[in-house]
Amino acid sequence: MLELRGITKTFGGVKAVQDVDMSVAPGEVRGLIGPNGAGKSTLVNLISGLLTHSAGAMTLDGVPLDDLSSQQRALKGIARTFQNLRVFSSLTAQQNIDVAGYTGTASARGGDDLLQEAIVRFDLADKLNDPANSLAYGQLRRLEIVRALALRPRVLMLDEPAAGMNEQETEALGAALGWVRDKSECSILVIDHDLKFIMALSERITVLNMGKVIAEGTPQAVSENRQVIDAYLGEDQEHAA
Repeated sequence: MLELRGITKTFGGVKAVQDVDMSVAPGEVRGLIGPNGAGKSTLVNLISGLLTHSAGAMTLDGVPLDDLSSQQRALKGIARTFQNLRVFSSLTAQQNIDVAGYTGTASARGGDDLLQEAIVRFDLADKLNDPANSLAYGQLRRLEIVRALALRPRVLMLDEPAAGMNEQETEALGAALGWVRDKSECSILVIDHDLKFIMALSERITVLNMGKVIAEGTPQAVSENRQVIDAYLGEDQEHAA
C-alpha cells in the first residue's frame, strides 16, 4: 500500500536518508528501528509531508504523494503522532479528537464505529470532557493516537508512542494497537527504542543506520542479523534473543 523508492533527504552536504526502499502492506505493522540519528524520524517526516525529499518517489495505493502537502496527504490517509507530544492543551480530549475528525469525515473513508471503540480501547472514555492539559502523560500519548485514528488513516505512523511509559502502560498500548491492526486495514509504522514492545507488535522490522536500510525482515531475523547487532542491538541483545 505504501511504497517508497529511492527516498533520499539531504541537508546541505549531509544525507540524513539515503536511497530508502520500503513497501508496507495493508494492515501490516512495520517496526522502524535504529540508533539515534539513524534517520527514522526524518523518514516519517518525509512520508507525512513535513519535509520534502531530495530524490526518489513515494505512493499510497498507487497514487503519487511526492507533490502533495502534509494536509493533502492527511486527506489521502497518512496520519501520524510525534516524538514530542503535540496536542491542543487548551481543548478537551474530545475537541482534540473532533479537530482531526473533520478531516477524517471529509475523506469519506468512514470508520465512526472504529473510532468510538478506539476511545474505549485506549482508555479515554471517561476523559473526553477533561482539558488536555489536565491529563497524565500516558493519557496524552494515547489521546494523540486516537486523534490520529480520527483521520480514518490508511497509514498510521507512531514516533516513539511508548516513550516515557511504564511497563504496564506499554503492555496496554501494545494490546490497543494490536486491536487496531486486527479491526482495520490500517497499516501501522512504529518507531520505538523499547525493543520488547516493538518486537512483540511488529510483523516485520526495517532497520536504519546512518540514513540507510541495513536490514529488513521478521523480528527474529532482524534480531539475529550481525550487521544490526553491531550497529544497534549489541551483544547483550543477541544473547537475549
